[in-house]
Amino acid sequence: MPVHLINPSDVSFGAAVITPRWLYVLAAATPARFGDPLIVDETLEPLDLARVAAGDVVGIGIHTLNALRGYELGRAVRARGASVVYGGIHATLFPDEPFEQGGADAVVTGDGDRVWARVIADCRAGTPQRVYDGGKVEGCTMLPARWDLLPRDKYMIASVQTLRGCPKHCSFCSVWRTDGQHPRVRATVAVIDEIVQLRRMGFRFVALADDNFYPVTLADLRMADRRAGKAGYERLKAIRDERFALMAQLAKLPSDMVFFTQITMEAAEDPEYLDAMGRARIRGALVGIESVTPEGLKDIYKDFNLSGDALAARLQEFKKRGVHVLGSFIFGLPSDRPQTFGATAALAQQADVTLAQFVMLTPFPGTLDFQKWEASVAGDAPKIGGVPVTRHWLIPKHLRPKIYTPHAVMSPDEIRRRTQRVWDEFYRLPLVWQRAKCVKSLKSRVAFVMISKLYRQMYANTGISTDSARSDRARRMTRLIARPLVRLLKGAPMPMLQVPA
Repeated sequence: MPVHLINPSDVSFGAAVITPRWLYVLAAATPARFGDPLIVDETLEPLDLARVAAGDVVGIGIHTLNALRGYELGRAVRARGASVVYGGIHATLFPDEPFEQGGADAVVTGDGDRVWARVIADCRAGTPQRVYDGGKVEGCTMLPARWDLLPRDKYMIASVQTLRGCPKHCSFCSVWRTDGQHPRVRATVAVIDEIVQLRRMGFRFVALADDNFYPVTLADLRMADRRAGKAGYERLKAIRDERFALMAQLAKLPSDMVFFTQITMEAAEDPEYLDAMGRARIRGALVGIESVTPEGLKDIYKDFNLSGDALAARLQEFKKRGVHVLGSFIFGLPSDRPQTFGATAALAQQADVTLAQFVMLTPFPGTLDFQKWEASVAGDAPKIGGVPVTRHWLIPKHLRPKIYTPHAVMSPDEIRRRTQRVWDEFYRLPLVWQRAKCVKSLKSRVAFVMISKLYRQMYANTGISTDSARSDRARRMTRLIARPLVRLLKGAPMPMLQVPA
């Protein structure tokens, strides 16, 4: 009666960009007496239902975009007599939904690191609780992942988490509401141990998969220092010092290693921090730019960002120190106008961002945007296939609209078309080749072009989220690109690598 851990996906590519870390953390949380769990990442291959039998325990992790597929899997394995447990951010936000939609026996809310062993034992005994509260696990008790269970030659980039939580309060983001605004930082030694294990296996590229790699800004420190009591300042200073200790250790790892992360724009005001990132070979950072106008930034409670020429100059500070920006932009904000799209495309070029994503505003559960939208339609939400649009993740994928909230001056189709035009312009081959100068060798430049094209296929509107014909074409293209990229990005295993002193 094995334990199964499943990452649901509507599409499978045979290879994937980044390791789904939560699967391997829960594998580490599975007591040895239950045996090694059977891990299925459906971005690689779909679940083989024949492997699930009566009495098995099946853990399914869901976020909003894969919840519908997760519920489909849950009903299927429940029909085979297995116990079904849901967890993840979506199950945390809607703990009743997995019972209504997915045949759940139990739901885990919050972090699963410490509660998972009890969940398995209760399911095996036939006495599962309805809901288990995993809470917010502090950094010192977060579990390292069981990377020894990872299938070889399937992933381009490994992932390691150094902290959870984000102190910001952006209206479109749920992280600060589910993971908290207090950064929970792992010890440097635990992070480095995990990275060394991954490099021994041959991973050269590692994502530091944090909610915000810059959890304490200089402004935060100045504000805390002005307060009468110094406890808050000392706490923030300790978090900042731990960040620098981590980056100093990253710098000692093999020189062929490259790191990526996610960070806020405010890091550009902190040259000391950016210099440390450069020395640590943190070569890329997803930066939430979101909007290039002051009005747009106010729309999303992100007016700590800059706009216009000042924004472009601020973004260039990252690149000056060897940190390349993956800029994230949102279209469809209330203040957006037709000219916003061209201004955004021009700013992305002016700021010389290395990669970019242009997403359409979507009200995701757990966000302030969703809360306001749901309240605005009250009980009058239109339905698609019998499902109210306020539960858009339950609408079959091919029927889901691209835009959910009405806009004052643009139709949904206009926003979609203008967004696609910006994607097409930014990822034109001559511009991609020009940006490929960020790497030196011809092999690296070819890899950069392939990564850029893969990114566009997976995330642009003509990619996997659109109609079936284009989806099939994008899937074939992604399979063709992804597998060679796994080989290109992999390094020779270093089984004798030691943790640096």
